[in-house]
Amino acid sequence: MVDLSDEIAELWEALGSPGAAGARVIQVVAARRGEGASSVARALAAHACRSALRSVWLVDLDILAGAQFSALSGEEAHYGKLGPAASASPDGSMFFTLRPTALSAARTPIADAKYLSAHQVGDARWWVTRFQSERLQPGQNLHVIGDPAYWSTLRRHVDVIIVDCPSLDRSGAALTLAKNMDQTVIVVAADEVDVRPPAMLRDALVEAGASVSGLFVNRAGMAPALKQKSQRR
Repeated sequence: MVDLSDEIAELWEALGSPGAAGARVIQVVAARRGEGASSVARALAAHACRSALRSVWLVDLDILAGAQFSALSGEEAHYGKLGPAASASPDGSMFFTLRPTALSAARTPIADAKYLSAHQVGDARWWVTRFQSERLQPGQNLHVIGDPAYWSTLRRHVDVIIVDCPSLDRSGAALTLAKNMDQTVIVVAADEVDVRPPAMLRDALVEAGASVSGLFVNRAGMAPALKQKSQRR
């Protein structure tokens, strides 16, 4: 496990304190797989919970893979044991939909929110989501949707929401959710020499309505840089 403590502390400071108006939603994404965005998102959630009055949520947008839940399960010595499953939606809203809708044994539709659980991480004030893929039925397809209802509702119950998005070369989820995010951090591996993919990602995010806070140089010996600030269009 890579120790990002110092870099993440500086990133958190650069992002600024959560506003008094409510929870802040921070999206973490990379242009290409292998940049380490998930590690950054996980470390950022762990750091943010230290000052949380209520809780911090780490929402895994690599939904079917469930990489965040798996990673935390494998690092219990560091983070603590994951708690039992709880509902990840306070009111039944959800940021994805499954088609066709499955039916229960009683022949009633199974709500999308039933597929996503949340688990407390150790004794800390943060939670991670897990998609319950074992509930999927043959032929069902999952689609991330841009409806802000889920994020608006969750804001009322937590302090910070960290959204770990799949890289743009794997999924367009970051663009779909762009307008619902308060801040977006683009992660670039320290050994990345081609600056075109992150620049193209930044432009696409801004075009989709995101507020891009800047770039985080992952595993770099330098202080994390939040550069090229852009305003939401």
